[in-house]
Amino acid sequence: MPLVPDSTYVDVAQLPWQPTRFPGIEWKILMEQKDTGMSTVLMRWAPGARLPRHEHVAIEQTYVLEGSFADHAGVCGPGQYVWRRAGSRHEAWTDEGCLMLAVFLKPNTFFD
Repeated sequence: MPLVPDSTYVDVAQLPWQPTRFPGIEWKILMEQKDTGMSTVLMRWAPGARLPRHEHVAIEQTYVLEGSFADHAGVCGPGQYVWRRAGSRHEAWTDEGCLMLAVFLKPNTFFD
């Protein structure tokens, strides 16, 4: 069977940080499928940044590279991973700032 290469290599260092609608939170979109809503993003949260109450429409996965972020269930620090089930609702925040890799199967729904 012949190989059929269909890989997309991304030079993450060359991607610009883009602001989100949430103060102190910016991201680099590494992969996005607009038709399904799936995305992989590198997120940078400034110290004191907060993500308002929202619902995970589908499973979300997060791996923390630097710093930490928290919600009412716990804290996720460097080298730690957390995933959230579809239908889960929470707020999230960081005191010290955070750099994380996040995978969204669908965009979150925000209430605030």
